[in-house]
Amino acid sequence: MKAAFIGLLLLSVFFPFPVSGQVESNDTTFVIADSQDFNAGLFDNDELLKIFLRFDIKYYMKKKSEEENLDAVLTYYIGDHDSINKNIKVRARGNFRRTFCDFPPLRLNFRINDADNEVFGGIDKLKLVPHCKIGFETYILKEYLTYRLYNALTDNSLRVRLLEINYIDTQKKKKPIREYGFAIEPIELYEKRTGTFENVSTTLTQKNIMTDVMDRLAIFQYMIGNTDWSVPNLHNIQVFSKFDSRYPISGVAVPYDFDYCGLVDAPYALPFEELPIQSVRDRLYLGICRDEDVILKAVQEFMEKKDEFYGVINGFPYLRVKTKKQMITYLNGFYGKFDKRNTVVYDMLKSCKDF
Repeated sequence: MKAAFIGLLLLSVFFPFPVSGQVESNDTTFVIADSQDFNAGLFDNDELLKIFLRFDIKYYMKKKSEEENLDAVLTYYIGDHDSINKNIKVRARGNFRRTFCDFPPLRLNFRINDADNEVFGGIDKLKLVPHCKIGFETYILKEYLTYRLYNALTDNSLRVRLLEINYIDTQKKKKPIREYGFAIEPIELYEKRTGTFENVSTTLTQKNIMTDVMDRLAIFQYMIGNTDWSVPNLHNIQVFSKFDSRYPISGVAVPYDFDYCGLVDAPYALPFEELPIQSVRDRLYLGICRDEDVILKAVQEFMEKKDEFYGVINGFPYLRVKTKKQMITYLNGFYGKFDKRNTVVYDMLKSCKDF
């Protein structure tokens, strides 16, 4: 099954074709997308946020259901002694990680009229990326940093918030399980922040995306060693349009899910068998073919951002120094190709795609 799934994803890189998607059911007692003013401050702060989640964890880990909503209570502190409790619903989400992880990604569903003006105000549904398995925290933190690198590159990116999550099983008298995780900016918040609306067409190709946006995204994916994405079928990509004459067709593509990239190097990450690479640590450019001078201009932005990228990693206090050095070493493999022969450009032009 895994091989077939991988083959389908590979085809979507080269051939755009429509696929049927799963439609998530809405609990009628919960928020409809446009019913709140999206004013959440969750993503306006980069500090670690400590939260508590109380629900039937054993049942959740056993069922891993993306359809069944479980009752839960979310607690966080707004002062030394003041806390806020929110009655929410939780369920599993994701494709591969939902089946592979002992603790799959979560979707939190907030109740109507349960908004506040603090951290979670105005949020309807929120994606959480937890630790997957005991001992996998390092990979979650590296994926979080990968999102932060893209945030440093462009505002056309999904913001993230690092969390210290204390899981309390309501059916067992055990100490809370404390693990790092992160929340991903909801689509509605991104739309409001950027003045866009989501385009869910599955007939798009990279030609439908603004040139500078598409090249920036593709070069970033090449830099971090990620081939697990595709504009056709919207695989780990979301496309947004703007009410702007510069965005006549689709406009902006935004990536997410970086766990399969070489920079994260998760234990389960393998490249598609049909690709001419042996490891996710090997770089392969999957962007659209451009003239050499166009690509050369696009990569200059990455050279200008090098110090900032490295600062994001080196300034992160929740990873070991050794791990951060490994991440920097991997990025050095990209920046080492910025030489007099423009090796980085020629490498990308060798594997670029005509859509």
